[in-house]
This record gives sequence, C-alpha cells and structure tokens, in this order.
Amino acid sequence: MPEGPSLRRFYHLVSPFVGQQVVKTGGSSKKLCPAVLQSLWLLDAQVHGKKLFLQFDPGEELEPPGSHPLPESLQKGAEKDDAVDPRLASGPSSEHTCAGAACSLEPGPSRASSTECPGGHSPVAGAQTWLQVRFGLFGSVWVNNFSRAKKANKKGDWRDPVPRLVLHFGGGGFLAFYSCQMSWSPPPELSPTCDILSEAFHRGQALEALGRAQPVCYTLMDQRFFSGLGNIIKNEALYRAGIHPLTPGALLTPSQLEALVDHAVQFSAEWLKDKFQGTRRHTQIYQKEQCPAGHQVLKEALGPPAGLQRLTWWCPQCQPPLPPEELQ
Repeated sequence: MPEGPSLRRFYHLVSPFVGQQVVKTGGSSKKLCPAVLQSLWLLDAQVHGKKLFLQFDPGEELEPPGSHPLPESLQKGAEKDDAVDPRLASGPSSEHTCAGAACSLEPGPSRASSTECPGGHSPVAGAQTWLQVRFGLFGSVWVNNFSRAKKANKKGDWRDPVPRLVLHFGGGGFLAFYSCQMSWSPPPELSPTCDILSEAFHRGQALEALGRAQPVCYTLMDQRFFSGLGNIIKNEALYRAGIHPLTPGALLTPSQLEALVDHAVQFSAEWLKDKFQGTRRHTQIYQKEQCPAGHQVLKEALGPPAGLQRLTWWCPQCQPPLPPEELQ
C-alpha cells in the first residue's frame, strides 16, 4: 500500500475541499454506497500513518450501518470489496450498480438524490462520522480529473481504471479515490510521536523498539513505532545504513541504531519533498538487481513467522550478516 509520503500528498490534495458540501457522488464501491455521502459536508481530513481519515457532518440523525441488511444478491460482491486487491486498479465497467441504484462516475446530473443508500449503508450516528480510507498497492487520489489507462491490460484492452469513490463538491471540483477500502470508524487517535514524518516523532521510543532481539526489518514495519514506514522505506534505510535485514536489533551498536533511524527519517522526508515537486524518487536497492556499487542484490520474502512476509532486497556485500559467533 502507499507509504507515509504518498498519504501526506493525498491529504494535501483533499484538504482544499474541507468545508465544502458533497453535491454528487459516484464510484464502484459496494461495501460503502457512495450515495450515503450525498449532501454531507466534509469537515476535516487527517492522515495517520498509511491511512486517510475524512470527517463528514451527518446533518440529520442517521441510522447506523447494518440497520438494513445488504440484499443477498449483493452480499457476494460486498465480500469481495473487503480485500484490497491491486487488480482493483482496473476496476469493473462504468455500468455498475450500488445496492440497486446506479451511481454516476463522470460529471453530470447525479442519479442519487438523498443521503440514504437503498442498500441501507449509512454513516454511524454521533461521533463515528469519520470515513477511514485504506489504499491498495496502486491506490491514489485524483483532483478534478480521472485516471487513464497507461497501457493495455493482459487481454489487450485499454480500459481506464474505475474509481471506488467520486465526490463532487459545491465549489465545482471533485475528488476520485482509486483502489481503496473504505469504512466508518471512530475518531482517529493522534499518535504523532510514532509518525516518521511528524516533528513530534519520538526518536528515543523508536531506538528502544529497534534495540529488541528480533530482526530489525520486522521492527521497522511495526506501525506502533514507525507509522507510515513501508516496504520501500524499510529497504532503502537498511541499505543506506549498511545493515542486514535479519540482524537482531539487540546486537547493533547505538551508533548503528541511530544511523538506521536517521536514514529512515531522511529518506521519508526527501520522498515527501519529491512528491510535492512532482519528481520520482530513485531507489538504490528496492527492486534492483545490482546495488550502486555494482554488487548482485538478493531478494527474499521476510517477516515475522505469524505476520506478513514482504519482499526484501539487500546487498550481501554492503549489508553483510553478522558472524555466527555474534548471533549466539
């Protein structure tokens, strides 16, 4: 999924619409019917790690989700919508249905006229007016434009991706969200001390977490301590610090731990700067066959035994493993 710098960019695109009313909705999502957002006001937008949160004014008191069960004919489709699949970037055709009512994708008169979805999807009454958006591998946010196909798919079709959610606002602009999973949630909890892009990032807390006995590549992906840090940042920080991914943090020196945190924060900040300047961040080890020094790069899926295994790239010469006697 997109990492912290990308989410900050998404927030920057969404924030100008805060304070505006949703006047028309569209999108292919079945788990969250886009029509439920009709006529609501976007009150706030926040980023927490790899998640984007949007707060809407519920207006009149609305029924909580689940008050009306989803029709059986749509339950299968809704279950599929639970999983964030990179293939969703291709999306279904624009002639989709949402709980039996068609949702418009392109600009034009809205076919949905109220905030109540025929399938019974509604924001939670009271405090739970926050919409949590979790993006898939190819997730993105577009402003006043739609994503277009850059190449033909495996079938040879030049089919444009279909957005999961489209929000048209009273000010005249619109937002299109692609390859994402959306759900109503309680108000997000602020945790700037673990956000690698926050000025309040707590280095001491991060260093203490990295100093544990488990491999450092596991800890770097722990969002409790490195919120917003993802697989690209993990690989790049480890390479630049010259540390093997499976090195137990407890065996690293304080200066090595400091360097690893420095590189994670620095790469994230530089990547964010590139995002705002519209330039591509070049990686040194991620998805490379050779490192900058010309050495052959190794690749393997690594992760906690009971956790997610992520592809990891490293140079066995620039990031040598510790000698066996030091690992005992």
